[in-house]
Amino acid sequence: MGRTSRKRSTLANRAIVASAALILGGGGLIAVNVYASAGEGASGSPPDRTWNMGTQMSTIDCPDVGNELPDVPAEARWEVDRELAAMDTQITDAYQQFADRKDEISRDPNLAENAVLGPLKAKRTASIDRIATAVERNADRPQGLDGLAPCSLRADDNNQGGGGYGSGDSQGQDAGQGDDQGQGDDQGADQGQGQDGGQDGGQDGDDGQGQQGNGPEASDFVDIQSVQPNVDRPRQRRGASRGTFTTDCGRNENGKFNPDNVIVAPGVSNGAHHMHDYVGNQANDAFASDDDLANGDTSCRNQGDRSTYYWPVLRLQNGTAENDADADGGGKDQNVGEIQTPSQVTLKFVGNPTGKVTAMPRFLRIITGDAKAFTNGDANANASWSCTGFENRQLKDKYPICPDGSQVVRSFAFQSCWDGQNTDSANHRTHVAFAQDNGRCPNGFRAIPQLVQRIVYDVPPGPGFAVDSFPEQLHKPVTDHGDFINVFDDKLMKKVVSCINGGRKCR
Repeated sequence: MGRTSRKRSTLANRAIVASAALILGGGGLIAVNVYASAGEGASGSPPDRTWNMGTQMSTIDCPDVGNELPDVPAEARWEVDRELAAMDTQITDAYQQFADRKDEISRDPNLAENAVLGPLKAKRTASIDRIATAVERNADRPQGLDGLAPCSLRADDNNQGGGGYGSGDSQGQDAGQGDDQGQGDDQGADQGQGQDGGQDGGQDGDDGQGQQGNGPEASDFVDIQSVQPNVDRPRQRRGASRGTFTTDCGRNENGKFNPDNVIVAPGVSNGAHHMHDYVGNQANDAFASDDDLANGDTSCRNQGDRSTYYWPVLRLQNGTAENDADADGGGKDQNVGEIQTPSQVTLKFVGNPTGKVTAMPRFLRIITGDAKAFTNGDANANASWSCTGFENRQLKDKYPICPDGSQVVRSFAFQSCWDGQNTDSANHRTHVAFAQDNGRCPNGFRAIPQLVQRIVYDVPPGPGFAVDSFPEQLHKPVTDHGDFINVFDDKLMKKVVSCINGGRKCR
């Protein structure tokens, strides 16, 4: 089933309550509210869930309000984004309370609800009300958002064999990465991606979990040599745009990092709660306007490319404290370890397998992947992990263990279809789309140059690294994501389109 045919999670299956479900934590029964997670296929009132003996709650699972918002008037966009960022902070704070009191919660049936989930729900309810009020000033008040306020505790299904995303079963990976010119289309179904081969412990933290007990776990890694090839190269039809344009913007040798996200949380410091690598535009922070980006310096060799390219940093869990160990986005948000500078970064724009591409509008914003995919489910996930020499084998919900002489590879193939009107949307997704299985854009969308990023790291073999994440996402590999804002000047963008449509390879 292609990405465009996969249904998004609905308000119904994100907000259903299985009241008074029984959870076994530590060895005693704990009665707390457990809410259906995306991907469980819940409808109506689900049966009570009883967790197996020994199950430990690992994280907090909250419905993603941003993904479920209807159209937001432009006049309300800033206020809505600010409240969504505040809700992320609420989850981060609640997760920290949960982590600090996990042993107590396993013994006290009421503590989870009284000390963590109840107060979190109250804060989320207030934020949702402010979002609805902001929208109502300029449009109809959105309905049904209140049902998204409750959160739940959940186990890490990766080890518990539960039904949630990341259990090691087939994870809908046929979504692939669209028409990414062989970078991972149709990335296979159950191709050995739940195997635990070669997974030594050796990570810092509790019980074999890195990041001081905040993940990842040994089961989040798999020996790439145990994975069967699963990449199919898309067929190109007559009239396809076969050219490429590669821009050289370096490897973040400048060391530009911050935990902001100007797309999702403009005007909010530490809006991402994890650290980003930046290449290209050097003016990017939470407060950067389009004018700031247009006038910013760039690390790109061609000064006509002032675009901004950013992604979560990769850290080595070697016990070395980074200089952000006591800072927001770093240690304060459970992201610890030595930040790794990529050994190679390739930024390539490719064409469409069925026809020509048109120019991207300036300041077009695209997010690919989902930073909250561990709790949200895989509807918007687009992570792709591999090793040099094995890139016909792609992983979406596992980190690769690469053999000696091979390096870790992260790939992002961005959405390649644009609605022809908007440079952004309320949920930062619906103004762009992936091509359909036949390579064509959905009705009403037009093909644009597709950004394909390839980021390579020279890290020691084994499970000793992790990508930064929101704390409650436990540094799962499926949460990997990339962000892009197009700030090509008009002359250079015309060259990009000409190269791609003309079948040339340009740099």
